[in-house]
Amino acid sequence: MNVFAYALRRLFSGALLLVVMSMVTFLLFYASSSTPERYACGQKCTAQQLEQTKAALGYDEPITTQWAKFAKGVVAGREFPDDEALREAAPELVTQCEAPCLGYSTGYGETVRDLISDRLPVSVSLALVAFALWIIIGVLLGVMAALFKGRVLDRGIVALSLIAFAFPTFFVGQIFLTYVSIRWGLVDTPRYSPIAEAGPWAWLTGLMLPAITLALVYMAGYIRITRAFVLETQTEDYIRTARAKGLPQRTVIGKHTLRAVLTPLVTLSGLDLAGLLGGAIITESIFNFNGVGKLSVTAIARFDLPLIVGIVLLVAAIVIAANIIVDMLYAVIDPRVRLG
Repeated sequence: MNVFAYALRRLFSGALLLVVMSMVTFLLFYASSSTPERYACGQKCTAQQLEQTKAALGYDEPITTQWAKFAKGVVAGREFPDDEALREAAPELVTQCEAPCLGYSTGYGETVRDLISDRLPVSVSLALVAFALWIIIGVLLGVMAALFKGRVLDRGIVALSLIAFAFPTFFVGQIFLTYVSIRWGLVDTPRYSPIAEAGPWAWLTGLMLPAITLALVYMAGYIRITRAFVLETQTEDYIRTARAKGLPQRTVIGKHTLRAVLTPLVTLSGLDLAGLLGGAIITESIFNFNGVGKLSVTAIARFDLPLIVGIVLLVAAIVIAANIIVDMLYAVIDPRVRLG
């Protein structure tokens, strides 16, 4: 199948999936017994003020109408507050939300798109640095463990990977922050510095400690997976043929073994990275990084429907895109794979 046609078909199915997910999120919100207008109005709101707030947010309308307005906003944009009479009475309070509009968060007083776009670079930066660490170190140590199977190096690497996998992220992060950064002062207190403003070095060093925290669990898994795949590949006939031809170990491992190992690793790494981009909630909370993960916690605590829907759709879109990219990479890594 043509790569372009395949990508279009997958993008279309992904868009339909996003529509369904937005409907399900709205339905779950509507079916709950919570009163989100209470969070926007405040605990001391009178009954009349509560009703006005409910009307301004559009929560007094049927769920189908609310979803239809949301879908229209994604395509054509919207104005807030949702009540037309209120917009006419106080035009200075009207907020324009350009397409794609994901709604308006009353808790923050900003559009959802602006909130997510402000915090997404933090989560993306953290995820990419952690991803690079666990892929490079995890695959390298996994290959070393396989090549020295049964020896001290192999047992040491496997033991360290088990230890890293056993400790939860919140524990490792707290230990790093308390001892490595605060008590021992080996590194500065982690903070996010935009690469365009602070430069690559400040950006990287500020992310290193939380990235290591986030990468350890994944790294441990990739060590064991890579080790297992390399050992399995070493028994294949084409590897034996390559060795029989007198090819050096570096060529056998780099050109033949790793190429075969890449296929399952691409699947795992693509989905893992997509999950991280949705927000590393625990890591961002420990190191006080204002990313999408921390934002999602606040959205759920405040029962902020527009913000919840926006983050859910963001995560879903990233996962769908990652699946499409992974499937297309298969054909590049293994020519025997055909897109269909």
